[in-house]
Amino acid sequence: MKKQKHELKTRETQAFSRRKFIATTGAAAISFTIVNPLLARGYQANSKIRLGMIGCGGRGTWIAKLFKAHGGYEIVAGADYFQDRVDTFGEQLVIPKNKLFTGLLCYKKLIDSGVDAIAVLSPPYFHPEQAAAGVDAGKHVYLSKPIAVDVPGCNSVEESGLKASKNNLCFLIDFQTRANDFFIEALKRVHGGDIGEFAFGEASYHASFPFRRQSELLKSDPQSAENQLRAWGIDRALSGDIITEQNIHTLDVMSWIMNEKPVSAYGSCGHNVRGDLGNCSDHFALIFKYPKDVGITFSSRQFENKSAGGIINRMFGSKGVLETEYGGQVRILGENSYEGGNTKPIYQEGAVNNIATFFKNITERNYENDTTSPGVLSNLVTIMGRNAAYEKKEVLWKDVIKSKEKMEPNLKGLKI
Repeated sequence: MKKQKHELKTRETQAFSRRKFIATTGAAAISFTIVNPLLARGYQANSKIRLGMIGCGGRGTWIAKLFKAHGGYEIVAGADYFQDRVDTFGEQLVIPKNKLFTGLLCYKKLIDSGVDAIAVLSPPYFHPEQAAAGVDAGKHVYLSKPIAVDVPGCNSVEESGLKASKNNLCFLIDFQTRANDFFIEALKRVHGGDIGEFAFGEASYHASFPFRRQSELLKSDPQSAENQLRAWGIDRALSGDIITEQNIHTLDVMSWIMNEKPVSAYGSCGHNVRGDLGNCSDHFALIFKYPKDVGITFSSRQFENKSAGGIINRMFGSKGVLETEYGGQVRILGENSYEGGNTKPIYQEGAVNNIATFFKNITERNYENDTTSPGVLSNLVTIMGRNAAYEKKEVLWKDVIKSKEKMEPNLKGLKI
């Protein structure tokens, strides 16, 4: 949840510190589609979807502005633990003070405030509980990644998605790459056999440190529960560690390419470079093993470095190679080449596309909610990799998905 704006630059370390990059919203406006009252569940022609935002930090406010720019939504409420964040959110989105809620249970008040839908942009630890509460209350749910920090949380989100479909509600998980035309076409061709039989792959996410300001705040008073919550990005239980909170983007592409569950993972991680007070790793190095002996190497770092950074995936096959880069080129080289294109605008473009899809699904009564299963799978892949690195041994998928272990942050002393 950042407030600073950065230009996305291909293959530069700072460029891929996504949490520092907040794009402008001017180009995001999408013309408002008149709603057919016979198709729209509970919506009159030309009416707007009343949306409440849970999580009003930098990214939450940015996303809210994109929802507003779409034209089909009315931002009517905001909820965040911190008073200063909801106050700023209310000023920028013109929300009355009686529709701004604070405290750990602020989301319950927002859900009961007369909204049609909620967008969940809080720290990942809170996502399963808040998404479930939205579905239970009959609200459509727009859920940011990662969906959870542990296996029970992933299972909860999967249940919420299924329940939403059963109750004629929309449930969308926001991954930018899966809403990009170049990625979609390239993966369609790969799954159609254009690069042949898979041999091996590579995945990497190298970025600078996006939580420096929060880290400095924590140093000023490390015993403060509120400071710990503000610095959620460097807390394992609140964020899921960098492999789940940030690296999920490249691991989601890996999971998308493979289109099946991995067999196992092994590798390492550490906190050797940054020197901050958090307990998150600053790097991971892993090998994921898939059926038919397909191995995929994965590496990530989250610290300043002079070398080129990026969010990159490659899959080598018997007929060619798929190359993708978040904010860079997507293409296929080989017998069945695909020129693809540059995904530089993907950070904002992906969110805009998903916001439009969420609106379309709601107004056209499309309750398939087909982002749930792949979103859950990718999140579980990050957890398997994290467990392997923590335990310094090979872990099996079949064992990981049985886990009942929950990550619990220290919330003692925080206001309800």
